[in-house]
Amino acid sequence: MPRPHKCRLIAAQPPAHAFKPAGIPGHALETIELGLDELESLRLADLEGLYHDAAAQRMRISRPTFGRLLECARHKVACALFQSKMLLFKGGSVLMRGMRTFECANCQARFGEPYGTGRPKACPKCRSQDFCRVAEERTPRAGDPRANPVAAPGLGRGRCCRRRAGWSRVVQASAGTPPAPSTRQTNASRSEDAS
Repeated sequence: MPRPHKCRLIAAQPPAHAFKPAGIPGHALETIELGLDELESLRLADLEGLYHDAAAQRMRISRPTFGRLLECARHKVACALFQSKMLLFKGGSVLMRGMRTFECANCQARFGEPYGTGRPKACPKCRSQDFCRVAEERTPRAGDPRANPVAAPGLGRGRCCRRRAGWSRVVQASAGTPPAPSTRQTNASRSEDAS
């Protein structure tokens, strides 16, 4: 009995669920299922132009597995194109990569980018570079100063949010919030307690 497939990491759902030849009704066509993992391998290798090693790391699979996925996907796409069949995008053992949400300061548009793709260059709507990450969708780590919503409201990770981070610390300090007491004892105080 073969072992189960390892989950493959994909960036996002495809914008369409099927691809078919124009002018022919869908019910009259034969279908070919293209798995979401196969579609992701096509996107990484052919659209983004990544080498197999880098693309396999993004999908969290081995390089030979990525090569087999890509070969199978290219075969299915070529078959659908030359034999006039409909491609259905579904199936596969996949895990969806989380999305980061950004908000533009100029047009207030919200747009998403998957984790691991780097910071976006500009807002897709107005092409402005003045945008920040939306904070309410992030879960802060323990010990993160941004975990306290009173101390740091609406902080993301963008450049403009870093400027606001310094401002919120000044507001907190001017509000008269006492610093947290230190629970550390020095060696000298320990020796005094022991005697």
